[in-house]
Amino acid sequence: MLLPPEPDALLRVAASEPAPEEDSAVHDRMDALVRELERHNRLYHTLDAPEISDEAYDAMFAELTALERQYPQFRSPHSPTLRVGGGLLPGLKTQAHRTRMYGLEDVFNMDEWHDFAQRMIRAVPETPMVFWCDPKLDGLALELVYENGLLVSAITRGNGEEGEVVLEQARTIRTIPLHLAGEGPFPELLEVRGEVVMYKEHFAEANAMREALGQKLFANPRNAAAGCLRQLDVQAARRMPLTFLAYSMGAAVWGSCPPRTSHADLMHYFETCGFATPPGGKICHGLGEVESYVESVRAGREGYAMQIDGAVAKVNDLAAQQALGFTARSPRFAVAFKFPAEQAMTILQAIEVQVGRTGVLTPVAKLVPVSVGGVTVSSATLHNEDEVRAKDVRIGDTVVVQRAGDVIPEIVRVCMEKRPPSAVPWVFPDTCPACGEHVHREQGQSAWICDNISCPAVRLRSIIHFVSSAGLDIQGIGSQWIEQLVQSGRVKTPADLFTLTEKELLGYERMGKQLASNFVQALETAREEATLARFLSGLGIHHVGEQAARLLAQHFHTMDAIVQASCEELTVLPGVGPKMAESIVSFFAGHANREMLEKFRSLGLWPEEKENDAAEDSNSPLQGRRFLFTGTLSIPRGEAQRMAEKAGAVIVSSVSKKLDYLVAGDKPGSKLDKARSLGIEVLDEQAFMAMLEEQKEK
Repeated sequence: MLLPPEPDALLRVAASEPAPEEDSAVHDRMDALVRELERHNRLYHTLDAPEISDEAYDAMFAELTALERQYPQFRSPHSPTLRVGGGLLPGLKTQAHRTRMYGLEDVFNMDEWHDFAQRMIRAVPETPMVFWCDPKLDGLALELVYENGLLVSAITRGNGEEGEVVLEQARTIRTIPLHLAGEGPFPELLEVRGEVVMYKEHFAEANAMREALGQKLFANPRNAAAGCLRQLDVQAARRMPLTFLAYSMGAAVWGSCPPRTSHADLMHYFETCGFATPPGGKICHGLGEVESYVESVRAGREGYAMQIDGAVAKVNDLAAQQALGFTARSPRFAVAFKFPAEQAMTILQAIEVQVGRTGVLTPVAKLVPVSVGGVTVSSATLHNEDEVRAKDVRIGDTVVVQRAGDVIPEIVRVCMEKRPPSAVPWVFPDTCPACGEHVHREQGQSAWICDNISCPAVRLRSIIHFVSSAGLDIQGIGSQWIEQLVQSGRVKTPADLFTLTEKELLGYERMGKQLASNFVQALETAREEATLARFLSGLGIHHVGEQAARLLAQHFHTMDAIVQASCEELTVLPGVGPKMAESIVSFFAGHANREMLEKFRSLGLWPEEKENDAAEDSNSPLQGRRFLFTGTLSIPRGEAQRMAEKAGAVIVSSVSKKLDYLVAGDKPGSKLDKARSLGIEVLDEQAFMAMLEEQKEK
């Protein structure tokens, strides 16, 4: 590629006010540098075929950076300098997908595969039995949105209907084009879907570095990729070796760009646009070729650079895909062949007991480190005392280990023929390993429990839970910071978090001024915006999850009323049984818990569920009515649910005779059929909105 005028001449021009023709020369040079740098970026990171040295690339990058600093008005919106990223982000916003991101139906043997194929043939008899097949990647699903060739958004799968916006983080991934490669024309809109993965060798390097720094290790490549992409610190995300592999598309408006007619054609188009795609993808004719492909992927599983957990087959013809459509959960034109968890043999060296946030004790096997599916495993859950007895696991045993769902390591069985003579049955301890207090096992339950609320292990996990998405969902305050604060003795209860100052935080390792400021601001925002339901859920009361917390908040409205509620008052609520009621009453009767709650009150974190106008209006069409939302709406489903709740409705999760209204969007699935069979009134989105407007007018 020919580059316009040499940089030295342009940089000399920069010293004085440029003339219009010089402006044009500068702009042309910057544009040429952007194109050339992106070409070399693709050659190096996507095709693994570099043409120039790192020094030559760095020289061009430095020249572009200098010109952009001098002429910011000419900076391209897809300049490779944008990959450097900024500082800390305030939090991850959510955005709705134009079309839902579905998961795939799983099959585990060839009989199930034949059943799936027969359902396709019955649904659309003319469906051609030609498939695009590729490995099933074990990473984080991501949607990239391009408008006229320019990357404008990046959204995680989330719940399928809406996900988190991670555009700044995505820009740091070298295999994501900031502008589609080639000369165009480009689609007016193109949503490229794929997987963010971390290669096995990069995963090992990242964990080695984290271990050297005394940081918590990543559990597996998938969690590492997800954690890195969801970083609020863009600079930290940039340092992680992530790769994006494109495998399908969402919405597309092709405009003057020729539309694609097959999946194979689409994959080829992605490659011409600058994307990497899953390795070894190919067209398979007929069911037999698909089966042979799946077996070849299974046999070569260990040799893939990234973690895979199966193979995928999609009908190749895109028009046939549209005709087949979707079920409530998955496409009818694609299927995932799931491979069994990989196993390995190793020796059990010890059994340790960990204490959870609710005081439940869990035995954990400590193993001689062994590689299982490309991940080094050194511990595995034993679940509970009954599990240990059932498998007769003993210290010194040779055991078979697998990663359940290819994520959580577990012991499958003991190799009895290799058991040493000295191995004796393991006995569950009768004292807590964290605080030394006596533990007990509830009648009819498998778990041993530590009831000491001052137990350091319980304290740590309860505080982590309080700030997590199941609690107040405080962004930017992760478990590693909580561990430091608890270990230092500064934070003993969740309430102590809200007394932290920037000055105090600066005394902790790797805590900078900006991070300390964001930390305190995040807590202040949570204190001001916390709802009663989230606050209750965050307290970690045994048996009280998010749904039960919402129910309590809607019924009692204030913390004071909940604290004073009796078992009899609680059990009249739907879904609150005797065990949950006893747990709630017991929690609020505890002296230490009462002290913590008083501290929350004094700090101004004492939320109330405001009784809205709908609650006061018995004639409100939504008040007390049970609503269920299904299908795709023009707004995120969660937002529609919040609007209904604000108007006095009760949101439920399943269809039953007690349901009052089903609000159905596009592709509602089986819930619509069941609701109609029960005679439940079905509303479309417009009717639901009209009902809300009717209430406002009242």
